[in-house]
Amino acid sequence: MSAERAGRVSHRRQRRSVVLTIVMSVFLLYSLVPLFWLVVNSTKSQSSLFNSFGLWFSGDFSFFRNIGETLSYNDGIFLRWFANTLLYVVVGAGGATLLATLAGYGLAKFRFRGRGAVFALVLGAIAVPGTALAVPTFLLFSQLGLTNTPWAIIIPSLVSPFGLYLIWVYAVDAIPTELLEAARMDGAGELRTFFTISIKLLAPGIVTVALFAVVATWNNYFLPLIMLSDPSWYPLTVGLNQWNAQATGAAADPIYNLVITGSLLTIIPIVVAFLILQRYWQSGLSAGSVKQ
Repeated sequence: MSAERAGRVSHRRQRRSVVLTIVMSVFLLYSLVPLFWLVVNSTKSQSSLFNSFGLWFSGDFSFFRNIGETLSYNDGIFLRWFANTLLYVVVGAGGATLLATLAGYGLAKFRFRGRGAVFALVLGAIAVPGTALAVPTFLLFSQLGLTNTPWAIIIPSLVSPFGLYLIWVYAVDAIPTELLEAARMDGAGELRTFFTISIKLLAPGIVTVALFAVVATWNNYFLPLIMLSDPSWYPLTVGLNQWNAQATGAAADPIYNLVITGSLLTIIPIVVAFLILQRYWQSGLSAGSVKQ
């Protein structure tokens, strides 16, 4: 009976494994097909986009010509949008990561009055969707005279309640309190302890928060849309949508091939960032797996 029961359990596990494999394959196709479509259609000319099957190559190979036209169209405005996006990411997402790291570490390793209230405030801020704050933020920045400037995008990007919460939770277990006490006994100040000891232990958490902030800022669309009216300050998301809108109206000038190629160029930096920084996640997953 035990052997028969073991056989039934093994059969159920095998059947469950097959079902999970099928489900994961469907999710994989769902994720990769849009990317494949983007790559395939970035090699087509404007006319070939509408005269061929969307998921396979057709006509002349126009990939490099599309890239050249994308980078040079309208006096190279795409490069300006790319530089604007880098500015918003480096200053906004970088600042958000730094502030979240400092605040999360302080809340995790220091005890002070009002700490519980701060925790409740952070959780409440996470629950509020960003779109609900867009209009009040616009009105505030309009009164300050900061609309249609880079600060209208950078300053709101510096606030990352979710990133603060992630660092807070991660720092509780990643940094032993005994280690900090030993450093203090040796005469190290709080700043020296943080930058020489704690920040190394927090590296996987910092990278996670940084990537969340980078992706959120890189893909930010609604806030720049309502804050900016000067195309020279647009990020890539708003700029490419403006190109796409040229296909409608009385003076329509469709440039779908440039929109598709520009979209492909836009996602490349994010993919590269994930590939470069994934080793920090791997080190974070393995941390604590060996008993000291």
